[in-house]
Amino acid sequence: MSDYIDLKYINLLSSRLGQFKQKTNALFNFRCPYCGDSKKDKTKARGYIYRVKNDMFFKCHNCGEGANLVNFLKYVDGKLYSDYLLEKYKKPVKEKFDIQKMDFKPSFKDPGLLDTSKKISELDDSHPAKKYVVDRKIPKEHFDKLYLVNKFYDLANKIKRNTFNIKYEHPRLVIPFYDVDGKLFALQGRAFGKEEPKYITLKLDENKQKIYGLERINFHKQIKIVEGPIDSLFLDNCLAAAGADLFLKRKISPEKITYIFDNEPRNKEIVKRMYDVIEKDYNIVIWPDDIKQKDINDMILSDLTKTKIENIISNNTFSKLSAITKINYWKRV
Repeated sequence: MSDYIDLKYINLLSSRLGQFKQKTNALFNFRCPYCGDSKKDKTKARGYIYRVKNDMFFKCHNCGEGANLVNFLKYVDGKLYSDYLLEKYKKPVKEKFDIQKMDFKPSFKDPGLLDTSKKISELDDSHPAKKYVVDRKIPKEHFDKLYLVNKFYDLANKIKRNTFNIKYEHPRLVIPFYDVDGKLFALQGRAFGKEEPKYITLKLDENKQKIYGLERINFHKQIKIVEGPIDSLFLDNCLAAAGADLFLKRKISPEKITYIFDNEPRNKEIVKRMYDVIEKDYNIVIWPDDIKQKDINDMILSDLTKTKIENIISNNTFSKLSAITKINYWKRV
């Protein structure tokens, strides 16, 4: 049944794929929708869908892009992708489908991990945790991505036994990390007060990078990468490199990525990381002199609008030699 559904949707998609041909029962060839194949030779077709065991995959032998059938459908035709999920997995999908903002149901390592917690969106407006999120001006559409965990160390010890002393229990704002398939792989607890450390990140899957926002990113648009998960909620198509996982393992051209570090010119670690990014030919934002705030959230709190911040980012993005010149001045400011 599953094989039939895969083949059905490949054939439904065929009209969207140039030079589409079925080579065998489980091998299809066409022009790659990611790179477009050769612009000079319109007969070139180096995209393939093929079977590995019981699953179908896409691969382009020109640009190297690869994906499973689900994500390939998602990229090429959102409506077919929605219908495919509904038919294959019998799960309801929103009629108003948006591939950048689709609600994934996370698959937890422990299904009961956050059962005793509440989403910020579910709290009364008078609740201190909700007031905290509102006071930080976090956009309301992200309230359901944030949780209140009253006993954070208890939660942490369920993930990694005997890591924390329950004697010093306290509540935290919990930020779940999901992969591109909407599967939970890490949790970050942020202190509401002066508890130390301010951030505690716990990984359920040690093989995953600590990258926040993967479940809602569009990898075929310009990607921004900031330092903190909360900062990423204020910008379009933005990830957060929460820690040392600075560079994405996924192969993406450097010109498609813009790194946005905190505005701390005297922080030697940040300056070092900025040079690392420039060396690898990525775009980088060098904040202008009139920006005094430390990070994106601070800029929002000082009444800079999202549009204004996006414009500042656009006008102060550099790469290669121009980035080196700018950062050499910026770090001395």
